Amino acid sequence: MLDPAAKTSAQSAAPRTQWPLLALLIAMSGVSSLSLTILVPAIPGLVAKFAADPASVQLTVSLYILGLAGAQLVFGPLSDRFGRRPVVLAGLALATLASTAAIFAWSIAGLVIARVLQSLGASTGQTISRAIIRDLYDREQAAAMIGLVASAVVLMPMLAPFIGGVLDTLFGWESIFIFSAALSFMVVAWAALALPETRRFSLVPGEKSHFRADLAALAASPRFFGYALCAGLGSAPFFSFIGGAPHVVVTMLGRTSAEYGLWFFIPSLGFMAGNFAVSRLTRRFGIDALIWWGIAATIVGSLLNIAAYAAFPGWEMATIFWPQLIIGFGNGLLLPTAVAGAVSIRPQVAGTASGMTGFVQMTIGAAAAQLGGHAIANTTSAMPMLLLMLLFGVATGVAVFALVRRPE
Repeated sequence: MLDPAAKTSAQSAAPRTQWPLLALLIAMSGVSSLSLTILVPAIPGLVAKFAADPASVQLTVSLYILGLAGAQLVFGPLSDRFGRRPVVLAGLALATLASTAAIFAWSIAGLVIARVLQSLGASTGQTISRAIIRDLYDREQAAAMIGLVASAVVLMPMLAPFIGGVLDTLFGWESIFIFSAALSFMVVAWAALALPETRRFSLVPGEKSHFRADLAALAASPRFFGYALCAGLGSAPFFSFIGGAPHVVVTMLGRTSAEYGLWFFIPSLGFMAGNFAVSRLTRRFGIDALIWWGIAATIVGSLLNIAAYAAFPGWEMATIFWPQLIIGFGNGLLLPTAVAGAVSIRPQVAGTASGMTGFVQMTIGAAAAQLGGHAIANTTSAMPMLLLMLLFGVATGVAVFALVRRPE
């Protein structure tokens, strides 16, 4: 049952604390997204460093994503039970310790283990920031706020490959984790000083709340499942790209990891523009319309990507990266709106809903990243990766049409 006093307090506090709190949520969410992509440019070098096969090194990305998925499924409900603040602080502290441990990895297996632990802790910032926003705002405004946070957060994964590429080139891969550990420590210190407790739902005496019951209630909702699949399948083109593009750029085309990081600005700018558009357009058009616009942009961008790559041989860098601007814009439109739709199905367990949505998104993302890497492993062309991205765009439209339109 909703605690009226807590609800009134949280809602009245929202306008007063909006911008400082949003800045903190951006930093919390950015830890996981920066840690995900900052290692990507170093992956080809890690193959030689640890004398490992590319598929094993790719696990530092795909298992990181899978760790994000599983952790969100646990930490979201824990934040509903114990509050947002203690779960976030514990998670970010774990991310700091795991990043530090990765510096001293003795083998690719040790590095993978450290990356998984890093992902478990980093997931709390992303998952619980969404729940905090839903604590304070209604469905449409929550989508706008999530879009606003995401439009700023995307600066981190946009800069991360460049930062990672420069650090790897100048100082070696260990410096990437020194940077990550320092960043995580600064964010957890900030959260310890400034993060309020926003969970505003309480139980009537004698009433029980169980993780399994919350999972069952959400899983029984076709619309929730449709929104969650939209977030997952809609993000899959991006994850397919980060799984395959480094090998295309560094191995096939002979470019440097730092150069890959610079070109990665293009899809990130598209994603940021889409997120910003959501923050401006949600109230006017609604989240469902923006989801469909995002799906359309993803499919059109993927088709253009395939056509340009086939039509202009010798211009691979331009034909691979520039159409990603459109795909990234589509992803930026559909992701925050799909998340807002999912966490609004049952607002009293926004943390659980956010965690389940994140689990679906990251599980599909992990599979897409691994598929992206495998798609170009035994070929001299980027075309299989581009076709995989188009397939995921079409699958997103099918999922939304089949499930989101159904009544509860």
